[in-house]
Amino acid sequence: MRAYAQKLGGDQELWGMAGLLHDFDYEKYPSREEHPFKGNEILKERGWSDEIRRAIMSHAEYTGVTRDSAMEKALFACDELAGFITASALVKPGKSLAEVEAKSVRKKMKDKAFARSVNRDDIVNGAADLGVELEDHIAFCIEAMKGIAAQLGLDGSGVKTASASPT
Repeated sequence: MRAYAQKLGGDQELWGMAGLLHDFDYEKYPSREEHPFKGNEILKERGWSDEIRRAIMSHAEYTGVTRDSAMEKALFACDELAGFITASALVKPGKSLAEVEAKSVRKKMKDKAFARSVNRDDIVNGAADLGVELEDHIAFCIEAMKGIAAQLGLDGSGVKTASASPT
């Protein structure tokens, strides 16, 4: 989200917070009846801005909240894709974003068994609504995620290397 904010002239902190907060309630309230509605209530009680809360509400198609601002469109466009890119990295030998390419992500999108909970239509429609080609969107998101790979745990540092064991 911060990378898209920079690219599209948005506030990187604001967009970054929307990205970080948009699913904070999902683990506790995963149903369509509760997510992101419960989270929106919690954020309102805690004084979060209407702008952040609206973006979060608009990231789920079923809320009925339209995506009008660039931040809202970017959040929707990046949401499912970030999860799919993460899954793509985790199946690589080094479990690293450095091993992930847009072409391979695009190919994996055709495999319905891979990361089956990720909505491919949301990825495709999100890129279109943002006004970018799908392949370019995927590549942009991969590069943005590579910049924070260590923070995401996707820099390969968690992979244990084979070493000679003492005999």
